[in-house]
Amino acid sequence: MVESEAQGRLRGISPVSVVDIGSNSVRIVIYEGLSRAPTVLFNEKVLCGLGRGIAASGKMNEEGVERALRALKRFKALATQARSVTMHVLATAAAREASNGPAFIEAAEKILGIDVRVLTGREEALYSAYGIISGFHQPDGIAGDLGGGSLELIDIKDKTYGDGITLPLGGIRLSELSEGSLAKARNFAKKQVKKVTFLEKGRGRTFYAVGGTWRNIARLHMEINNYPLTMMQGYEIGFDEMMAFLDRIGADEEQKDPAWQAVSKNRRMLLPFGAIAMREVLSVMQPKTISFSAQGVREGLLYSLLSAEEQDQDPLLVAARQLALLRARSPKHAAEIAAWTGLMLRRFGIEETPEEARYRQAACLLADISWRAHPDFRGRQSLNVIAHSALTGITHPGRAFIALTNYYRYEGLRDDDHTDGLGTIATPELLERAKLLGGLLRVAYLFSASMPGIVGALDFLPAKDKEFDLELVVPEQHADFIGERVEGRLDQLAKLTGKKLTIATM
Repeated sequence: MVESEAQGRLRGISPVSVVDIGSNSVRIVIYEGLSRAPTVLFNEKVLCGLGRGIAASGKMNEEGVERALRALKRFKALATQARSVTMHVLATAAAREASNGPAFIEAAEKILGIDVRVLTGREEALYSAYGIISGFHQPDGIAGDLGGGSLELIDIKDKTYGDGITLPLGGIRLSELSEGSLAKARNFAKKQVKKVTFLEKGRGRTFYAVGGTWRNIARLHMEINNYPLTMMQGYEIGFDEMMAFLDRIGADEEQKDPAWQAVSKNRRMLLPFGAIAMREVLSVMQPKTISFSAQGVREGLLYSLLSAEEQDQDPLLVAARQLALLRARSPKHAAEIAAWTGLMLRRFGIEETPEEARYRQAACLLADISWRAHPDFRGRQSLNVIAHSALTGITHPGRAFIALTNYYRYEGLRDDDHTDGLGTIATPELLERAKLLGGLLRVAYLFSASMPGIVGALDFLPAKDKEFDLELVVPEQHADFIGERVEGRLDQLAKLTGKKLTIATM
């Protein structure tokens, strides 16, 4: 029976919409379905600035309210058009604090036809924690979610978390309370951060930065440093470098560096205040590294709706399996390769850490997603798709390893101008491992015609002929698959590893 063809969308799940009514932006995200690795079908935001003026008047900005309600009408239509069967609506600092908040929520509920959940500060911190737990593999540190009106902080260790706290340090709030003065903003932020009793427990751990203003700080850092990736999820900066960069943002009032063009005009004015809020938190916490997250309250909400069994799944491997299902010639063959390569690495004397094993499995599951491209471009397509896909539960060095593995699988075990950029992100050990895994994939895919049922029967064992180190042992019933091209790929693998390899049947 021929395996079912790949589809453009996953079957068996229905779209889910999340509307996020924040102090600065109002956004709808429509996800393909409720999943451990949710994929975005549609994403749109409107910068309404609901929180502007609250510090002085206690009310949400009237023009912002009108823009937000108009946006919600469109969001309702978009969700219906996308066949979204479920909609969740969250509102944060501006709606919960403004005197006209209840009237706005009532109008929003009338438009959307469902209840709007106005989160408390602690609930906002909790869903931010869920977003980090959802998007990072075994997180360990403190998460900070900076919105327009507030900053939520919460301690996270793997899947456990402490009590969160909310501070009036959102970008809009801080700029207004300080009357646009960076010096006043620093003094105010310093006093507020002193209220956080658990920050010092984060020393030497990771600070997880959530929120649009902070993501734009990371984007500015990427631009200034000509970083070869634009993916925000998992982008890391060391403590000392981050502190110096935050000072630089505060001092660069003219914003003349061309790199600032990567930041939208609406965000640029808030960036110095976001930098001040982060700097005051980091100065007390003193983390080892700052890791930026593309996932926050919205993804945290979806994670909270999963069963305990689904929450325990690895989001990287779930996403890789989904892509294999949608784009590989045979998802079953990809799974066979993932299992086979774990044993083969040990045959070549490589012992993996659990983290390295995750990356290897993901690389194998994604190894055939570009088969429809022209042969001359499959390597480059794999490299670009994997390097820039919305994978979570992975570091940037791990992302580079997976992308490079699949480039080598198609293009051969050599570096060129296509690998130079990602090569600076992966560690030397991961680069060496990527070539070895790519070499194994080149043998396995060619031998099996990219179809299941054969790879698991192959093995590299100590050679009986002492002239060789290892022999690729092929069962007699599969001996007809041996040929010049397989032998050529084996020679490439031998040159890479420095081992003398041969083929034997049994």
